[in-house]
Amino acid sequence: MTDGDTPPRRPHLPSGWRRLALRLPILLYRAGLGPLFGKRLLLLHHTGRVSGLDRMTVLEVVSFDPAKPSWTVASGFGPRADWYRNLCAQPKTLIRFGNRPHAVTAHFLPSEAGAEIMIGYARRHPRTARRLCAFMGLPVDGGARAFREAGQAIPFVRLDVADGYGRDARGHS
Repeated sequence: MTDGDTPPRRPHLPSGWRRLALRLPILLYRAGLGPLFGKRLLLLHHTGRVSGLDRMTVLEVVSFDPAKPSWTVASGFGPRADWYRNLCAQPKTLIRFGNRPHAVTAHFLPSEAGAEIMIGYARRHPRTARRLCAFMGLPVDGGARAFREAGQAIPFVRLDVADGYGRDARGHS
């Protein structure tokens, strides 16, 4: 983005049937059908920063490192998304990947790292990357520069298995 450009618009939070459709995967996870999503989605548990209540959201996995293990997710609604703000307030939480629970700690990545993550994601999933850029009001020419700018505008979070918890929430390795 150059100095004369306007910042990207932030998408409106979904409501009505769109919100219901986005929440449907949570019901599938609750029914034990998380493996249907393969390695593309995870269920994030987070604590409401105001209410203190347990909340859940399903997020797309931008990248997964099974060696550590760690998962990188993006906030398509920017830093105002409730799950993102809740993780800022309380970064230690649980996820469900497939049918396995994992205790994780959230690490908020700098925009420079986001640019590289987005370029890699666009190589693996070009159509989805273009749709995400369009959704966020960013250029969608499909070039590396556009994806780099998108990666700098989108907040990325790396979820690392929490120290002292082992590889999952039950202590299994």
